[in-house]
Amino acid sequence: MGKKIYVGNLSFNVDQDQLNDVFAEFGTVDSVNMITDRDTGRSKGFAFVEMSTETEARAAIEKLNGMELAGRAMNISEAKPQEPRSGGGPRRNGGGFGGGSRRSY
Repeated sequence: MGKKIYVGNLSFNVDQDQLNDVFAEFGTVDSVNMITDRDTGRSKGFAFVEMSTETEARAAIEKLNGMELAGRAMNISEAKPQEPRSGGGPRRNGGGFGGGSRRSY
């Protein structure tokens, strides 16, 4: 099983190919997931990289954390498991745009 790595403080100019090339020096890169804003498509400044082995992932974290890429020092660590999201979805208890007093104009 591979190891997922969090890569933060990325320059908005860094793309997936560049990130893949940097991490490939430490082993096989299974995937690069650059996080982007859903409305603009612009990078949010962080990504997740999955390496094929834990040994490769550890080596990449040790060597690349704090390394400068495109003018910014990357913040690299082991990715934490995603926590379940709360909220979202339809409101059930009187949500919406109601409330307030009625005014006549």
